[in-house]
Amino acid sequence: MTVGSSDNQDEHYKDAKSSYFNLPALDVSEAFPQATPASVFPPCTSDYYQLDDLLTPEEQGLRMKVRECMEKEIAPIMAKYWEKAEFPFHVVPKLGALGIAGGTIKGYGCPGVSITANAICAAEIARVDASCSTFILVHSSLGMLTISIGGSEAQKQKYLPSLAQLKTIACWGLTEPDYGSDASSLKTIATKVDGGWILEGQKRWIGNSTFADVLVIFARNTTTNQINAFLVMKDAPGLQATKIENKIGLRMVQNGDIVLKRVFVPDEDRLPGINSFQDTNKVLAASRLMVAWQPIGISMGVYDMCHRYLKERKQFGAPLAAFQLTQQKLVCMLGNIQAMILVGWRLCKLYDSGKMTPGRVSLGKAWITSKARETTSLGRELLGGNGILADFLVAKAFCDLEPIYTYEGTYDINTLIAGREVTGIASFKSAPSAQRSRL
Repeated sequence: MTVGSSDNQDEHYKDAKSSYFNLPALDVSEAFPQATPASVFPPCTSDYYQLDDLLTPEEQGLRMKVRECMEKEIAPIMAKYWEKAEFPFHVVPKLGALGIAGGTIKGYGCPGVSITANAICAAEIARVDASCSTFILVHSSLGMLTISIGGSEAQKQKYLPSLAQLKTIACWGLTEPDYGSDASSLKTIATKVDGGWILEGQKRWIGNSTFADVLVIFARNTTTNQINAFLVMKDAPGLQATKIENKIGLRMVQNGDIVLKRVFVPDEDRLPGINSFQDTNKVLAASRLMVAWQPIGISMGVYDMCHRYLKERKQFGAPLAAFQLTQQKLVCMLGNIQAMILVGWRLCKLYDSGKMTPGRVSLGKAWITSKARETTSLGRELLGGNGILADFLVAKAFCDLEPIYTYEGTYDINTLIAGREVTGIASFKSAPSAQRSRL
């Protein structure tokens, strides 16, 4: 081959490459009109046993308000931001306008809704996008709730109104690089000094941490050896939050590694009501219940997508919905969802009556996430090749469920908490007995 001919081929390749990459982007629904993508979210067909009959008119109204916002504002953009692993900050005011941040907290600009309404909101957000649900849960059911439970009156007045409107954002820092399930053994320390405290340590997997205005940080008091909580401002000297990259799930959530190097926290920003890990558990009990409703919502969204897809997509001259195997899988998904909803609803009622024990909510979270895994897996099968595309929701939901299966207590840890409660025997053999009792 001569040098001249090689040069000509290179130029031809460059021209062809330039033309290819300058082609206008095609919407998947236009390029392949075989089924409607999740950017146009399907109607809800997954509430087969009519949960609305168990809800008050106020809870029903809030459910529909959140559903409408998520389908209209989030569904069209979620795949793009999920793929980029970026958070859609422009929708925060729209989420704030829903008036759901703060959930069950009464006063201070918070909605003061029932625990059931709060759970329904978590599910409705997760039905469309699990990342947005986690964003709200970390901010509201962890950050704000900790301030509500453990904060002074002055702290509540100062921080909660702005947080309730999502004008400022909170995160919640408990987990550390070496302490996840064993969170009560955390090593971040708080040392008393004149006028405040010095915090030193590391936190990991902290959602919202890269952009939060207020960071709720848990640390061990070096004087009492007990767990305390502190409010750290985002611009505090010595504070650094770095985004964790390359996640396969909840990609829109900005999880971070936090480093605290001699961070000074004034006395007025220590939460006086958090004086032990038992106090922290009061927050975890409520947040674990909210987390149990996330996979319910995810599963509902997957079912709704599959229900529409199977009626639109045709093979062998008939809609996929006409085949026995697809109907069987779809009904199995539907049955799982009804059972998950009823377990979640019962947990809310137990919470209201003061009967929701750590074992009961742990069993609920473990079992619901396990059934959600089965449900999304069936949905993945039903969509065939399109089941691996984020455009059709199921692949995205499949991945988003994995971190939820793990956080707020892994499946294994939650089953052991329930097992300890029903047998009276703790099986956390590797930990000292004093710490086992705190798990």
